[in-house]
Amino acid sequence: MTPSTARVLFGSVLLWLAMPVMAATADSAAFNPQQAFAPFDYPQPATAYRSASGKPGPAYWQNRADYHITATLDPASRELGGSEVISYTNNSPDALDVLWLQLDQNRYRKDARGAFTGDKFPTEFTDGYRIASVAVEDAHGRKQAVKWVVSDTRMQVRLPDALPGHGGKLRLHVTWSFTVPGEFGGRMDVNASKNGEIFEIAQWYPRMAVYDDLRGWDTAPYLNSEFYLEYGDFDYSVTVPSNMIVVGSGELLNPEDVLTATQQKRLAQARHSDKTVMIRTAAEVVQPSSRPKPGGTLTWHFRMQNTRDVAFGASAAYVWDAARINLPEGKTALAMSVYPVESAGPQAWGRATEFLKASTEYFSRQWYPYPWPVAINEAGTAGGMEYPGITFDSKRAKGKSLHMVIAHEIGHIWFPMIVGSNERRDAWMDEGFNTFIDVYEDDAFNHGEYAPKRDSEYAPGGGNPADEIAKVMLDADAPPLLIGADMVPEKYRHPITYFKAAFGMVLLREQIIGPERFDPAFRRYIATWAYKHPSPSDFFRFMESETGEDLGWFWRGWFQHNWTLDLAVQKVAYTDGDYRKGVDVTIANLDRLVLPATLDVLYDDGSKQQVRVPWETWQQHRHYVVHVDGTRQVSSVSIDPDHALPDHDRSNNSLQVK
Repeated sequence: MTPSTARVLFGSVLLWLAMPVMAATADSAAFNPQQAFAPFDYPQPATAYRSASGKPGPAYWQNRADYHITATLDPASRELGGSEVISYTNNSPDALDVLWLQLDQNRYRKDARGAFTGDKFPTEFTDGYRIASVAVEDAHGRKQAVKWVVSDTRMQVRLPDALPGHGGKLRLHVTWSFTVPGEFGGRMDVNASKNGEIFEIAQWYPRMAVYDDLRGWDTAPYLNSEFYLEYGDFDYSVTVPSNMIVVGSGELLNPEDVLTATQQKRLAQARHSDKTVMIRTAAEVVQPSSRPKPGGTLTWHFRMQNTRDVAFGASAAYVWDAARINLPEGKTALAMSVYPVESAGPQAWGRATEFLKASTEYFSRQWYPYPWPVAINEAGTAGGMEYPGITFDSKRAKGKSLHMVIAHEIGHIWFPMIVGSNERRDAWMDEGFNTFIDVYEDDAFNHGEYAPKRDSEYAPGGGNPADEIAKVMLDADAPPLLIGADMVPEKYRHPITYFKAAFGMVLLREQIIGPERFDPAFRRYIATWAYKHPSPSDFFRFMESETGEDLGWFWRGWFQHNWTLDLAVQKVAYTDGDYRKGVDVTIANLDRLVLPATLDVLYDDGSKQQVRVPWETWQQHRHYVVHVDGTRQVSSVSIDPDHALPDHDRSNNSLQVK
């Protein structure tokens, strides 16, 4: 039985609404409009702390942790020891009877929980942190030792008196040491080079866990996923043998103590140069005169403000260069790269500062200005790991792969170093968003020298991203995006957390919302949540409110589930049998995912007409008849002719008209 129809005028295109009077055909049974468009349940509720608009609510609060750290690195024993004072402010409404700290170095212990979660059990270990003392100093300067309990990569500190809410303060004193892991450290390590070992030091001091309005203390252990940290100011000093160079997050406060006069002069020159300036050349690495004194130690003093973390690299082997970063409103920063002589060369790390400068300038123009005085590339075997103001990138990378890793890792400054999402739980909010902004940075760099972005993070097969992600989504074992980061197997970490999340953002920008609304909204999201802790629901609500779109159907299909897309052209017929009256095209949604699409009508003279099919088409229907005005004979009709959508069955996307 044929369905009855109703004519609806849509712009200059007549849409014929197919109104079935029988059950849906078998081929469209997978799509259920009531399921696809049911009210979306946000993972986190709107409260006085987080508004329904996706912005911080009128009662939003956030605790603060400021650090003063002194540390000494002994390269011979590979021991790093230090002491820290954490000035902690409890802005929550709650009195806190305990504090929780993160002890990420305990991940390298043989009994660590994280040793049991990877693809295979580790074969190399350290003994983790050695905590020597913990003491609390109250607002009156009274200091007393306290009890602490270590559980895997967390430490609970039991306070003698509860810390009051609404601005209560204390100072926590911790003394500690640990053995730096070898290359098995992954995100931080010590690795060999021709002119000395390279120390990449991160997760190196006990760090405050976050206490927030979503969970109270967020004490997810460090298994293998990344970090969630409070913001504050850091003042830290690192003592090393005098032959070593140290580069660290933030600004070097005592260059006159640790650099030669020549190096200080070259750095001053680099601050005003768009061309890369050598601070320490490859030839100078082996020259004692490239250090201010022979023998003994030097202490490098750094400061970084409004950050969630700091990291540093240290080695006698570093070649060092730098250049100016040009920021909006006439501001500037300094891009620096350090690397062993083996990594030097015009096709390798000789371009690292160029890549760093260009990507930082692009992200600053397009999304939000880079906030700190220095941005650093450090070369080693951590391979690609980000920290505020410094990234650890592969010393073996060259050309396109080096540009990719530098752009991606410095892109993490925006997600999650500025927009402080919870990487331990919602990794797609940093890896996916960062990969998304990388797509356009790749296009922009040096007139597209390495474009389009096709690498291990995005379309790794080198083909069309929509077609590649469609295959990933067909994998029944692939996890959804709205799942804990530690639950994503390594096999799916890049395909889902990076690629699928990034492509979802591309769909939002280019297919669902449009750049003219998406870009301002995404910029406002970054600015609104800068140095704060947004949740997935905050992002979802913010983008809906700012762009004027109800996107619950997309959050459900793309983020909550791995639903797949199959659009089809099922029938093409001239209106009343007369091509001069136009053509009626029956399209169908045969699978559970919904996306807007482009319908392409090609005529016998080579001309064509395109009709935009909005997502609302499928709110009540599985099939739809689109009437397209025209006075020529049609040769073919296609839906999604440019392969912009992840349609997993393209055999039914086109019909030839005889």
